[in-house]
Amino acid sequence: MNDAVEQIGGDGPILITCEHASQRMPPGWSWPEEDRWLIDTHWAYDLGARELAVSLAGALGAAAVLSRHSRLLIDPNRDETSPTLFLTEAEGRPVHLNTTHLCDAERRRRIERLLRPYHAELDACVRASAAPTLVAMHSFTPIYQGQVRTIEVGVLFDRDEDLARRVASALDARGLTVALNEPYSGLAGLIYSIDRHARAHSRQAVELEVRQDLATDPSFRATFVSWLEEIFG
Repeated sequence: MNDAVEQIGGDGPILITCEHASQRMPPGWSWPEEDRWLIDTHWAYDLGARELAVSLAGALGAAAVLSRHSRLLIDPNRDETSPTLFLTEAEGRPVHLNTTHLCDAERRRRIERLLRPYHAELDACVRASAAPTLVAMHSFTPIYQGQVRTIEVGVLFDRDEDLARRVASALDARGLTVALNEPYSGLAGLIYSIDRHARAHSRQAVELEVRQDLATDPSFRATFVSWLEEIFG
C-alpha cells in the first residue's frame, strides 16, 4: 500500500476497481481552509463506493484496486490531458486546492506521486489476473446541480455493450431502476480508467454507478453485493 493505491489480492472471476474510494489527503497535502466545506461530500469522493468494492471483492474472492486520495487532488478516472483532471469549481465556488494552490510543479508532483502509481499498480494487477472482466465501482449524488436523479444504478460501458446490457437486465429483474450510460456515459470517455486497462490487456469492462443514498445504506449494500455475486460469480 502507498499514498496512491490500496490493493486487495484475489483470483475471483472479476477484477474490481474503485477510482474515487477515499477523500484522504496523503502526507504532504492538506485541505485548504477555504475548501473544508467539500469534506464528506460527493465532490471529495464517491460515498459508499469503497464499501461496495471491498464487500464485493470479499464475496467473490476477487482482486481489487482502490485509490487512497481525494479525487480533488487528482482524478484517477481521467487522462493526464483531461481538463477535469484537477477540478477547479464545485457548486459555483472555486476549489482553492486546484486554483490558488496549483502551479505547474504541483501538477507534476500529483501526477508522479498519485496518478501514475495508481495506474501502474492497476496495470500490474490486471496483467497478473486471469479475470476476463474489469468492474469499476462508483457512486453518484441523488441531486446534482438542482436536478433530481431518479435512477438507482447506472451501468456504464464503452466497447462492451453486450456485457453492460446483461448486467443491467439482471439488476432490472431484481427491481432496481437501472439505466445504461447514465448519469454519465462511458461513450464520452467517463470510464477512462477501466477502459484503458481493459483495452491494454484484452479484457471487457463495465462501470457501476450506485446512487449514494443507496450506496451508503449497509442493508442495501449487502443485498446489492449478493446480487452482483450471482451476476458475476
